[in-house]
Amino acid sequence: MMKNIDFKLFTVLWNQQQNMKTPILHLNMAQWLEEAWKNGDTRLLLMAFRSAGKSTLVGLFCGWLLYLNPNLRILVLAADFTLAKKMVRNVKRIIEHHPLTKNMKPDSADQWASDRFTVKRIFESRDPSMMAKGVSSNITGSRADIVICDDVEVPNTCDSAPKRGDLRTRLNEMSYVLTASGTQLYVGTPHHYYSIYADIPRTEIGEEKIFLDDFKRLSLPILDKDGASVWEEKYSMKVIEQIKRDTGPNKFESQMMLRSVNILEGRLNPDLLQFHSEEFSYCPVLDEIYIGNQKMVSASCWWDPAFGSAHGDSSVCAVMFTDMLGNYYLQHIEYIKINQDDKMDEAQQQVRIVASLAKKFHLPAIVVEINGIGKFLPPILRNELERINCPCTARGLSSTRSKDMRILESFDVVMAAERLFVHEDVRKTPFVMEMREWRPKGYGAKSKCHDDGLDAVAGAISMEPDRIKRTYAKGSYSWRRGAKTHRAKGDFDV
Repeated sequence: MMKNIDFKLFTVLWNQQQNMKTPILHLNMAQWLEEAWKNGDTRLLLMAFRSAGKSTLVGLFCGWLLYLNPNLRILVLAADFTLAKKMVRNVKRIIEHHPLTKNMKPDSADQWASDRFTVKRIFESRDPSMMAKGVSSNITGSRADIVICDDVEVPNTCDSAPKRGDLRTRLNEMSYVLTASGTQLYVGTPHHYYSIYADIPRTEIGEEKIFLDDFKRLSLPILDKDGASVWEEKYSMKVIEQIKRDTGPNKFESQMMLRSVNILEGRLNPDLLQFHSEEFSYCPVLDEIYIGNQKMVSASCWWDPAFGSAHGDSSVCAVMFTDMLGNYYLQHIEYIKINQDDKMDEAQQQVRIVASLAKKFHLPAIVVEINGIGKFLPPILRNELERINCPCTARGLSSTRSKDMRILESFDVVMAAERLFVHEDVRKTPFVMEMREWRPKGYGAKSKCHDDGLDAVAGAISMEPDRIKRTYAKGSYSWRRGAKTHRAKGDFDV
């Protein structure tokens, strides 16, 4: 049997047998995969738009690899077992019917199952030639020369921070399955802003480098750099425009243009935030506060307290300032964490942290949301403020409106006007992630992300008066001028 057939020819022969043409798009994929294999590149990422046939082509790639070396062991991981088994079935079909691999089918039927199979080979191993597993299944004890991660990221595995963390943990375990010189091939499309396929690190969740940092990439969006379709025979510009209308902008950007955005399309857009790195300063002589060179004219602080499990609500305190132009400055947001080894009770620990913020930022007042467990905190906070000699008042306020409405009313106009300035340090907190994922009730799928930071900042914004730049009249009438004295004539004596 000939062993010098390249992958492109292997693909064309298969398509001819199926009475199909081979598009240029697939030939480009085939060439990239073959060159990577021959060059010894063992960490690969293939991204192509939805319905581009990437999984079908990778199935052919697996068939070609077994044709070259029947002793290879390939593990297919997908978001669920059914999807992984679909690729294994496809490769079985290729081996059964491809003119170059027909004689590789084993004689024993027990080696030809729907989720795993073993071709005729000299090498004796307990691991099959190809096996399907869901990404969350147990793969302990398995060994593979190649791991194909086919669509491991789907909405069900990435629509919340815990799920994304679990997915990354599972995928990092591949190093225990792969042989020393084994190959990892990821195949898929991004489904979230915090995608495993993202090409820049998300610093707001603590990433210093991207998840697939040293992987060789091939990205094939549906439109090329000139805006033309890369598969005109199947996807004309008219069809592409229809897809864009049907799916919406976020899903089109994610699934067809391969850009890491949240396909569930959150209500608030963090890209409208004005990030800055200016530092807070206080001038005691003038009793004035500055952020950078900008003078602040008011300050507000909102504390939304919470106690108990780390998996429940967060206790968050937001510090906000405004300048004379009506711009809002979120200079600090504290997701309060307590020391479990401290003998001081949890309430007193949190109160001390909030009081220290009041002293650091010279805050005139702190509002404590007293819905639920916050009722007893204002007097404790007042005592602590007095103890550290901080001239700040503390008062409780009960929120009667729904959280969704408070957040929408506070953020919508301010962000649309690009008047919310946020310090770079806030990126290191969950605040930006909360904003990106948050969706109010009745606005698509329910968000599974916490919104405690959003609620605290919304409260701080709500406590600030709306300000406009003062305009002074010059030689003309202005309604902003004060009233003048007017003498009226009368025809009677007083």
